Amino acid sequence: MTAPIAMIFKAFRPALAGMAAALVMLPVLSVSAQARGPEKIADVAESVIDAVVNISTSQRVEAQVRPGGPRQPERPERRGEEQSPQVPPGSPFEEFFKDFFENRRGGPGGPGGQGENRAPRRTSSLGSGFVIDPNGLVVTNNHVIADAEEINVIFNDGSRLKAEVLGRDPKTDLALLQVKPEKPLKAVKFGDSDKLRLGEWVIAIGNPFSLGGSVSAGIVSARNRDIQSGPYDNYIQTDAAINRGNSGGPLFNLEGEVIGINTAIISPSGGSIGIGFAVPSKVAMTVIDQLREFKEVRRGWLGVRIQQVTDDIAESLGLKQARGALIAGVDEKGPAKPAGIEAGDIIIRFDGRDIKEMRDLPRIVADTPVGKDVEVIVLRKGKEEKKTVKLGRLEDAEKARPASVQSDAKPDDKTVVQKALGLDLANISPELRKRYKIKDSVKGVVITGIDQNSAAAEKRLSAGDTIVEVAQEAIGTTDDFQKRIEKLKKDGRKLALLLVANPEGELRFVTLSLQ
Repeated sequence: MTAPIAMIFKAFRPALAGMAAALVMLPVLSVSAQARGPEKIADVAESVIDAVVNISTSQRVEAQVRPGGPRQPERPERRGEEQSPQVPPGSPFEEFFKDFFENRRGGPGGPGGQGENRAPRRTSSLGSGFVIDPNGLVVTNNHVIADAEEINVIFNDGSRLKAEVLGRDPKTDLALLQVKPEKPLKAVKFGDSDKLRLGEWVIAIGNPFSLGGSVSAGIVSARNRDIQSGPYDNYIQTDAAINRGNSGGPLFNLEGEVIGINTAIISPSGGSIGIGFAVPSKVAMTVIDQLREFKEVRRGWLGVRIQQVTDDIAESLGLKQARGALIAGVDEKGPAKPAGIEAGDIIIRFDGRDIKEMRDLPRIVADTPVGKDVEVIVLRKGKEEKKTVKLGRLEDAEKARPASVQSDAKPDDKTVVQKALGLDLANISPELRKRYKIKDSVKGVVITGIDQNSAAAEKRLSAGDTIVEVAQEAIGTTDDFQKRIEKLKKDGRKLALLLVANPEGELRFVTLSLQ
């Protein structure tokens, strides 16, 4: 018996006595087998566990001098990295975990401790993965192997093989590894995550806190979760126990098929609280196939900037319900421009698939083959129109757009000729373009001031923004603006839909109340 195991029994001796007394009462309780989960879980776990692997990575970390203190290494924080769980003070677990994790890291005086004048060292992190091809293809999370200088895949029988990265995709947090086995490996196959139902049983297997081969079970708590981690969020939420080290491991259905890849958890302590997230297999399969073929992901590109169709925007456009993705701007060099798609259009269908909300569009476009002629249905001024777009390719190396330039300059009262809806407005002039650094391509009416107690302030409008359209009609002067507002009021409209450009020319739609 190892020292840590012996310590557990020693620490638990008083607790075990109490537990023994409690166990005597168990036969009195009536607990159905179904309450413990389907018996099939054991069969599934036994059939797939040899395909689930531990991923061990290491990298060199330089020591650094912190002002006012001893030299310490800079320790990267990664979701795949081990951290000691938080337990209540005085708990029998406290002494065990403290000893266990300090011994692994070298103790307070060793790596990660407070020793002075330490040389650069190697740090390691642990995660999970699974074999999808007997010839040695392994799937894991990108964040598990990010920045790694050396990657080892550890199998259920204790053997290990060095791995190389075939490809990675940070946007979906997936990576594909290659190992070279002497004999075919046990592999698992993907299932169809689109067929998952809420409440369906699922099984997570992985390497939490270095405890390899750990099996946990739970249900599908939700689908299509957006946790704001990337542009293509579409996670499966599960209450199956997922902890640090489970990242990259598989989520199985009761047929032994991988229907998700465990990626993230919500937890204040670092341990499972029953809210875990997995990348759906439908998303993963497309990415993995491309990494396998091209060693990169080639995504479709439409060339538009979009925003959510809110209830206010839907009402201002006379729509019965909020749906689709609102086009706030069109890239001059993108595929949407020659297809005739314009700012103000609402895409409600793309390549035969309904766009129920804004975030559906980026995922569907990304999954569509580059170069395909795609039918797009848009709503334009209340009427459906059909467009055909030849899809381009989204380049990951595409330069980020420059940030909007904000100006603290106060408006010159002599240039302000109109005040409406809590906005001070002025016709564009060379002086205003220079003051707010507005691009020459931007046309409309400049906002020179905002009433901080108005709805306009809540909509994050600011001095230097330019109102380009009112109710989907272009305006050139403050008189045009006033006439459009008066007509909307006369027509009984409660909201005004404004198309607003920042100084760089980036567009977005904003609604303001007319009451």
